[in-house]
Amino acid sequence: MAELIRGLDPAKVRRNLLAVQDEIAAACDRAGRSAEDVDVLAAVKYVALEELAVLWEAGVTLVGENRAQELAKKQAELPRFTWDFIGHLQSRKVKQVLPLVRWIHSVASDSVVRELGRHAPPGTQVLVEVNIAGEEGKSGIAPEALGEFVARCREEGGVEVVGLMTMPPLAERPEDSRRWFAALAELAATHGLRELSMGTTQDFAVAVEEGATVVRIGTRLYR
Repeated sequence: MAELIRGLDPAKVRRNLLAVQDEIAAACDRAGRSAEDVDVLAAVKYVALEELAVLWEAGVTLVGENRAQELAKKQAELPRFTWDFIGHLQSRKVKQVLPLVRWIHSVASDSVVRELGRHAPPGTQVLVEVNIAGEEGKSGIAPEALGEFVARCREEGGVEVVGLMTMPPLAERPEDSRRWFAALAELAATHGLRELSMGTTQDFAVAVEEGATVVRIGTRLYR
């Protein structure tokens, strides 16, 4: 596990956040979109618990955690954030995660859908993780299976799928991820889904140009 990030400076985090927002605005201009349609989610997997208040002071309002146990600890410490779950979700953790978050970004298995059916309150919204490039051993629903899976989420899971999430293959250049972001956007449009969680520190501008509504930013905010 990477070393936890400590000693954050709220002024520096604020400058970094504003720089990211400026890049998002520029990408939206290029794509003919409004920057108001894109949310910056701060990925806090490696942010120490005691540093969370610094993010709030810096102007961060939306955060995402990858691990259920850490989510519970951090959400209890600063519930005023809007919290999302962005990591791989084990079915046995669904009940724990649901009350703590706005969205789960990573619904991707029938076992999770069954647990959603048992525990999700009415009105619960989720994103489905898609293995957009068909990478072997990587989590996510195959694009061709998405329609049936979304239907199961609604009928068996009792939840509303509002969008899709993906992590494209590792790439040397941000531009190399464009084809995958475009493919996810096309898939979402085909299925009438409005939210696209895609793009991270290294490629978020390209993701925004291709329709991202949530970008997940980590180290860019903290370094």
